[in-house]
Amino acid sequence: MTIRSFKGTTPVCGERVFIDEASVVIGDVTLGDDTSVWPTAVIRGDMHHIRIGARTSIQDGAVLHITHASDYNPDGYPLLIGSDVTVGHRAVLHGCTIHDRVLVGMGAVVLDGVVVESDVLIAAGAMVPPGKRLESGYVYAGNPVRALRPLKEAEYAFFDYSAGNYVRLKDDFLAETDH
Repeated sequence: MTIRSFKGTTPVCGERVFIDEASVVIGDVTLGDDTSVWPTAVIRGDMHHIRIGARTSIQDGAVLHITHASDYNPDGYPLLIGSDVTVGHRAVLHGCTIHDRVLVGMGAVVLDGVVVESDVLIAAGAMVPPGKRLESGYVYAGNPVRALRPLKEAEYAFFDYSAGNYVRLKDDFLAETDH
């Protein structure tokens, strides 16, 4: 089962959402309109909530989870992802907040309590340590992550291109499965 309830809570999908049958979405998860979830991605809202905005793409093998409430972190952290975000293959997002128009590179890891402002590019393989804030308008890279340089105009344009490209691709996949 691609979409699974947990403790009486079932994921909620907006309009025209594509979830590949080889992925899994569990529990308190909301997917915005035109969002796509690709093969082997895991979105697990089992001990806190996950909210994903419109036109966001969760690529193959990505793992999205929360930080549960505990004595160490009384409120925990939900996972919040904005609109027009591309989450690259094998990226791990854990109890963080990602605003709009962000590209999370392949294999990047974004940890608990991180806030990524809008218009940020996180390079492939980057590791964002707990509690860090990534400011708008930069490329971030490394382990631990650091600001590499300001975004170029073409990179700003790429956010909309990438989101639109994956909306078109998921529409093609939805058309194939509707027959």
